[in-house]
Amino acid sequence: MIAIAPPTTTPSPYKIDPGGKAIRRTLEAPAPITIKVTPGPTLKRKRLTVVGAIAARAIVDRYIIPYRDHAKKTGYQREPSMSRINQLVREMTEKRVDLPTAILVNVRDIDASETLRSSGEALELVLASEPIYVVDGQHRVLALERLMKAEPERWGSFLIPFVCMLGADAREEMEQFYIVNSTAKSVRTDLALDLLKQRAESDPSTMGALIERNQEWKVKAQTITEELAQTPMWLGKIRFPGDAAGATTLASSGFVSSLRKLLSTPYFGSITNENQVKLLNAYWQGINKCLPDAFLEPSKFALQKTIGTTVMHAVLVPILEYLRSNGMSVIEPDSYALALGALDSLEGETATSEIVRGVDFWRSGTDGAAGSYSSSAGQRVLISKITSLLPEVGVE
Repeated sequence: MIAIAPPTTTPSPYKIDPGGKAIRRTLEAPAPITIKVTPGPTLKRKRLTVVGAIAARAIVDRYIIPYRDHAKKTGYQREPSMSRINQLVREMTEKRVDLPTAILVNVRDIDASETLRSSGEALELVLASEPIYVVDGQHRVLALERLMKAEPERWGSFLIPFVCMLGADAREEMEQFYIVNSTAKSVRTDLALDLLKQRAESDPSTMGALIERNQEWKVKAQTITEELAQTPMWLGKIRFPGDAAGATTLASSGFVSSLRKLLSTPYFGSITNENQVKLLNAYWQGINKCLPDAFLEPSKFALQKTIGTTVMHAVLVPILEYLRSNGMSVIEPDSYALALGALDSLEGETATSEIVRGVDFWRSGTDGAAGSYSSSAGQRVLISKITSLLPEVGVE
C-alpha cells in the first residue's frame, strides 16, 4: 500500500540540468500542479509509477530532455528530428492525428510517499517546482511546445497521457530509455503501406497530408500493386502482409517502391489507375516474350524479384518515350517486346568470373550476373546498361 502524505520539499529553480545538456528556458519556478493519477506498475528496484494525463501547459513549463553528451558521459536522449516535430505540428493543427499513447517521464529526487496524496477516493500527484524529465516521447512534447507558443489558448489544456516514474535517478531513466528504444519493433514496410492505403481510402484528410509531404505516390503504388497482383503475370508472385512465402518472389513493399520513379513522370503519373495497370501488365507480358524462360521458374531468376522490378520499372520511362514518339500502343505487349528485343544481348560477369548473357544474366545466385547489381549504385549501372540497348527516341 502506498503511504500518502502532503509534499514537504520545494526544489529551487535551476538553469542547467546536472544530469545532461538540457537547458531550461526560464529561471522562474513553474507553478505548482496537481494531477489526478492511478497507481501504475512497480518497477524493479521497487520504483513506483503512476499513470495519468497532463495538460500541455503544465509539461511545457517544466520539462527537461536530458540529451546525450558523449564527452561528459551524461544524458541519454538523441537530438530531436525537426522534420518529425514539424510534421506532427502540421498533423495536429489540421486535426489529422491524436496523441493517445503515453509518454514516459520521471520526477527525480523525490520521495513518492511525499508527492502523492489522497483526495477522497482519488489519488493525486502534487508537484511544486520539480522538473519532469522526458524519458520517451520528446517529439510529442516538443511539438506541443511549438503549438503552445503559437496558440496558447487552444493548446494549453490539451491532455497528453503519461506514465511517470517517481524518484528514479538518471541511470534508471537511461535504462528505461534503452529498453523502450532497443526492443520496440517497427511496423513492417509492407504492412505500413497496406494500412496507409486503407486510411487514405476512408479518410480524405490522410491523402491531403500525404500530398503536402509529396508521399501520395505510396497509396497509388500500393493500389497498382494490389491490382497487378491479380494478373496472370504476377498472380502468386507478390507477397502481402500475412501471406506465406510459398512461391512468391518479392514482398509487396519492394514492388511498391519500384514504382516511385515511374509515378513521378508526367505521362505515367497522370493516366488513370486502370490504364496504369493495363500498361504495366502489357509491359511485363512484353518482357515475357523476350525472356520466356525466366518466367517459367521465376524463383530461379531475378526478373520478378526486387532488383528486377526496380530496374525494369526504371527502364520503362525511356521505353514509353520511344513508343509514344513512334505512335506505338503502350498497352500492347508486342510494342514492348519490340523495344526490348536487345535484352538477349545484355551480358555480365558472374561471381565465378563467367560471362553470361540474355536470360542467363538474370539467373539468381552465382549462376547469374544480376545479383552483383543489387546495391543502389549497382542498380543505376544496370539501368544504364539496359537503356543503352534500347532504340533511340526519334524527333520530328
